Amino acid sequence: MRILPAIDLKDGQCVRLQKGDYATAHKVAEDPCETARGFLKAGAELVHMVDLDAAKDGSHANYGVVERVIRETGARVELGGGVRSMEDVEAVLALGVSRVVIGSAAVKNPGFVRKAVRKYGEKIAVGIDAKSGTVRTEGWLNDSGADFLAFARLMESYGVRTIIFTDIDKDGMLAGPNFEQLAALRSAVSCGIVASGGVSTLDDVKRLKALRIDEAIAGKAVYTGALDLAAAIREAR
Repeated sequence: MRILPAIDLKDGQCVRLQKGDYATAHKVAEDPCETARGFLKAGAELVHMVDLDAAKDGSHANYGVVERVIRETGARVELGGGVRSMEDVEAVLALGVSRVVIGSAAVKNPGFVRKAVRKYGEKIAVGIDAKSGTVRTEGWLNDSGADFLAFARLMESYGVRTIIFTDIDKDGMLAGPNFEQLAALRSAVSCGIVASGGVSTLDDVKRLKALRIDEAIAGKAVYTGALDLAAAIREAR
């Protein structure tokens, strides 16, 4: 299993949210590049980045920051937030991003995912953000009504190799992942699963590993010091 430390960008700054609520955004680090360098020093192989502004309104104001992180640190990056078209996928890949995360658009336009996967293969991941078992869209603001397991099966049938699953109620709360839903997801699909939301202790990492989860995103716990990133990476391996 791999640990993916997270950098969430809003107005060019590293921030964290609680339960996806933009009103709770608060700055957690001074510089995205320095943050990424720290992650690499701890042993991270892939950095998870989210463009919160793009997720909410489709703007690409943070693309320059993402490109700078990749260029100046050499980090391998996956990026999500506001990817709604093939043009967006191509623009993100042009930044040097290794894996593109399609979120809301996968729900609204599944054919777009099929087309993207056909062209870019494993460089495409789908983010499934769920609350009470249904998939949320538009930066987690809207409830699509789609069951997260049924949607995951559909995405896998399109050839999606990686699903990033976030339980919104756990995100930023340092309360542990939703192991029950992750276990159900692991039973439902055979593609790679990335756990996101609530990963905050080495015990969380051990339990995710036991569930055969492939990757886990660590965010707030790393910034607060509750989770030692280097130790988590060693435990995951």
